[in-house]
This record gives sequence, C-alpha cells and structure tokens, in this order.
Amino acid sequence: MPDQRELCAHWVKEVTVADNIRGLPVARSKRRFLPDEYFELKTRIHDRLIDLIDLSLLDTLDQSVLKPEIKDLMERILREDGLGVPLNLIERERLFTEIQDEVFGLGPLEPFLQDPKVSDILVNTYNRVYVEKFGRLELTDARFKDDAHLMKIIDKIVSSLGRRVDESSPMVDARLGDGSRVNAIIPPLAIDGPTLSIRRFAVVPLELDDLTHLGTLTSQIGELLKGLVKARLNTIISGGTGSGKTTLLNVISRFIPEEERIVTIEDAAELQLQAGAYCKARDQAAKYRGKG
Repeated sequence: MPDQRELCAHWVKEVTVADNIRGLPVARSKRRFLPDEYFELKTRIHDRLIDLIDLSLLDTLDQSVLKPEIKDLMERILREDGLGVPLNLIERERLFTEIQDEVFGLGPLEPFLQDPKVSDILVNTYNRVYVEKFGRLELTDARFKDDAHLMKIIDKIVSSLGRRVDESSPMVDARLGDGSRVNAIIPPLAIDGPTLSIRRFAVVPLELDDLTHLGTLTSQIGELLKGLVKARLNTIISGGTGSGKTTLLNVISRFIPEEERIVTIEDAAELQLQAGAYCKARDQAAKYRGKG
C-alpha cells in the first residue's frame, strides 16, 4: 500500500494540469479527476486556519495585508501538523490560491467570478458546475468537496445579506455586492442536494446602438421604444428566462428625462437604470408563518 506522501504526490500531479495557476477551468471531453484526498487536505488546512486567525480581521484589514499572513500560516500548518506533502512551488501556489478563495471568496466559484467572459454560474450538484460563456453552457472541472461544502458557500452568501436558508425556508433569492443575482435551493426542495445559480451582469451596460449592432432589434424598433418612453406610455416587457428583459429595460431607461424621479421595487435588485434621480427598493418575503 502506498504511504500518504506517495498518494499525495500522485494526485498533486492531477491537480496541476492547468496551464495557469489562477486560470479558469474549461470544459473538456474528459473531466479532470480530483481524488477525495485532495479535498480532505484542503479542508484540514482551512479548518486549522480558521482556528488560528481572528475572523474579525477579515472585514477590517486590506486583503493585500492579510494574504501574505495567511500564506505564512498555511506554510506553518503544512510543516507542523503532519501535512508535509512533497509539493513543488507551482503546486503550493495553486493550493494556497484555492484556500485563500475559501477564506476571502466563494471557494471553487471564485475564478469564475473573476472572469468577465462568464455570464452565468450554475451549480447543479456539488460535483457538477457549469458556466455560460457567450451564450454557450460548459461543464467545468470545478467541484465542491461534498454537499456540506456547498452549503457553507451558500450560507456565506446569504448570511452576509441578512438572509437565511434552511429547511423551513429552503429557497432564497439574493444578490452579490457587484449586483449579480443569486438563487439557492436546498433539500427538501432540491432532490439531489443543494443547488446554486449566479447570474452576472455586464460591467459596462449596453446601449441601444449595441442592441442594434448585435441584431437584437432593428433601428426602427429602437426609435419606437425611445418614443414610447419619452411619451410616458405604459409599457410591458415580458419574456422567458434569459431572454433579455432586464437588459432591454436598462437600455431604454436611458431615455427617461433627467427631471423625472424613478422608484423601482424588485424581488432581487437586478436593474442598472441609466438615470439620475433613481431610488431602489426591494420587496420583503413573508416571515415565519406568513407574517411580515
């Protein structure tokens, strides 16, 4: 039977297949296999790290100051806690990057959140993570350790927003700091385990000319929509999921006169209206037993 060092040396080679340490995993015809021992190692380091650091500092100090300290602690944990796995420099950097993503971000999803080409992140189960790029859905190599690991990330998202998700409230809509919309469903509603979706928004909002150039609508329809807004006519924008309702509303809001005051009420704040006097509001889900 191989000892722990031999076993780790074997799976570390599998982990370092990527060309770039921080590069985005891409879909392949054959998915890269990461043994459970790899996730066990990450979990053990992460748990020891949480025991050693003051969690209150994570929100008060700059990450550029904290990350070198976190890296030094992880080196010490690997050296002192019997985790002296034979890793080369690239392997260590990759492991450190992934653990830092667990501490500061959303774990395995963090590289996708840093990639501007990714418009949607879909976690169907803990070991099946899809992303959408340029309208095409791709299965990635990213995965969570297990359902409990995925639940920790979901709790991290919703708790930071003052929301909760549990058996009495197994579905939640929320949004990240950058405006990305988050939807999470957990058992008993989710049959195969927790699921998570993150719909991201373009950093630079589209303009009417962009929609015309992309072939979304003709210039004549664009002028018609502009006239409807300026004439203050009631307008209904409807369509299926992902059809572009929010995008179109954001675009035509550009034509609302600056002297008008706009108030929006949304279930999850998605709108990025191009207006001056703009007041955002969000509805509130009923509390326990339907109150509130």
